[in-house]
Order: sequence, then C-alpha cells, then structure tokens
Amino acid sequence: MDLLALADFTLVARHGGFGRAARASGRPKATLSRRVAELEADLALRLFERGARVLTLTEEGRALHERAGALLTEIDEAAAAIAAGGARARGRLRISAPLLFSQIAMGKVAAGFALKYPEVRLSVTTEDRAVDMVEEGYDLVIRVNPVPEEALVGRIFLRDRMVVAASPGLTRPAQGDYAPAVVRSEERAVWTLADGASLAVAPVLVLSSLVMIRDAVRTGLGAARLPVSLVAHDLAAGRLVSWGDVAGSDIALWALYPSRRLLSARVCAFLDHLRETFPTGEPEELAAYVAE
Repeated sequence: MDLLALADFTLVARHGGFGRAARASGRPKATLSRRVAELEADLALRLFERGARVLTLTEEGRALHERAGALLTEIDEAAAAIAAGGARARGRLRISAPLLFSQIAMGKVAAGFALKYPEVRLSVTTEDRAVDMVEEGYDLVIRVNPVPEEALVGRIFLRDRMVVAASPGLTRPAQGDYAPAVVRSEERAVWTLADGASLAVAPVLVLSSLVMIRDAVRTGLGAARLPVSLVAHDLAAGRLVSWGDVAGSDIALWALYPSRRLLSARVCAFLDHLRETFPTGEPEELAAYVAE
C-alpha cells in the first residue's frame, strides 16, 4: 500500500472534502483526488460516496480512516522522537483534560508520569470546554469525541460507551410507561437502545456530574445513562444492572496537540505514558485502572 496515498486519504477524510483538504494542506485538489482514486483502485474498495455537494466515508472508508489515522500518527511521533535525538523529557508541560476523566483517573495518570519524568513540571487543568491550545498555552489536550480541527492532530487512547444503568430493585417499565431517571436535563425524553428498544423517561433528579448521577442511581432513585467505565464494577458486583447499551453512544478520548512536526520530548513522553497505561484502550481497562 502506498503510504503517501494513505496519508492523502486520511487528510481528505479528516477535512470532509477534497477542496477543504487542499486549502488546509496547500496541495492541489486534483492531486488529492487522483491519489485517493488510486488507493481505491489498489484496495478494490470504494472509500468515499461522492455526491454533487457532499463527500461521505463508506463503512470501509470509516474503518480505514480510524486505523490508518492512528498508525500514521504513531509513525510521525516516532520520527519526531528520533529527530529530537533522544532528548530527555524536561520543562513545563500543560495539559487540559475533561472533568469525568480527571475525576476518576487523571490524578493517578499524572502522578505516574511525574514519577517517571521528574524533570517535567506537569500542570493539568480540568475543564470540558474546547480550549484554544495556542492562545492559552497548552501543550496537549484530552478531549471526548472532538470535532475535527485543521490545526490539531492526535490519537485515540481510550474508548467507552454508554449504558442505561439502574438499581436491581428498580423495575424496568413496560413499553409506553415512564421510567424515573437521574439526568443532566429536566426535559422528558426517549432513550433509544442499541437493540432497537426504547425507554421513555421522566426526570426525578437533575445533576451536572456523571459521578453524582452514578451515586444517585445506586440508591435506587432512578435509571441513568452512564459510561461503562464508571459502572463496570457496580455491574459486576450486582449493585447495578444494565438495561442495555445506548444507541450511538460510542465515546473516544483523544490526546491532541498542535502539530506533528517537532513534537517535544515531554509531549512524546506523555503520549507514550498514556499508551503504556491503557494498552488496549477498552472501557473495562479504564475501570480496572480506577479500581486498583
């Protein structure tokens, strides 16, 4: 497989079109189109559905983009580390991380990194908003299902999914009845499950934190949509039961940084630390890490 053609494909997929990819990279649109067509011919697969105005990934294209993007990022990271001449990780490292991951795991992750790299002055800020890395001086950000940005690159290091969890003493309602629910929004809603079933819910408590919601659900007050990583041990111990996976609730945690080029040794070191801490990136791995 032509790695340059693969890189062009991931560029187009990331930007959602040949024109936007051409403008972002400064490369001719016709060249990108030709390279992607050659890759499709080599693979004997259609990677994009080409409409008059819209370019969308096929199922095969989505699978290739996810896997190839991570592979190309790792190649770039390795090249950057080699180019840095094996420089030691040192200096200030500022990271922004989302609230839930920070509450359940970031303290332990950060402490482990600090022990391995005592010359790095690590500073972690917890916030769910999309910070401006350049303007606010961050070296790396951790984001949940981020919207693609031209200026940022990175890799997925953890995956999760949402389940509807409830106390064993709470009876799942019959079709058409409302289930009491602990939620983030007061509006009545219908939750669609991965198996096609649906649950009508009526909020009985509104909380802003998923950790608080989990704790409230344990009391038997109502059901809630919660990440597997947050309730895996409760499910295994029988404190909670699952009413099913939430449809379309796949979660990906990304480590993002401004550029693949000239990546600092301290950022490379933190990316390596994440990879070593979560080698499989599965929800159960995060749950086990938190419980240690």
